Amino acid sequence: MKRNQAKSIGDLIRVYLRQESLETPLNEQRLVNAWGEVMGETILSYTKGLFIKNQVLYVHLTSAPLRQELMMGREMLVRNLNRHVGATVITNIVFR
Repeated sequence: MKRNQAKSIGDLIRVYLRQESLETPLNEQRLVNAWGEVMGETILSYTKGLFIKNQVLYVHLTSAPLRQELMMGREMLVRNLNRHVGATVITNIVFR
């Protein structure tokens, strides 16, 4: 028996996720989970809620000064979070 078209299990899983439209929700959940890793424990302690809608990450913060500080570095945060996930999941962040 010849194996002319052998594929790795990782490639097969990616194809399946793409076909079943599960790739985007999976990447969104990875990005939400990565918030604490990318931002650190201190900022995570001021974070009350995260969710993604239409490629926008909504972050509810309990500190107004921290909110202002993060708003100034918003573009860099978008790049770092997307890079951490390995895909373009979000295009903007809204701090509340």
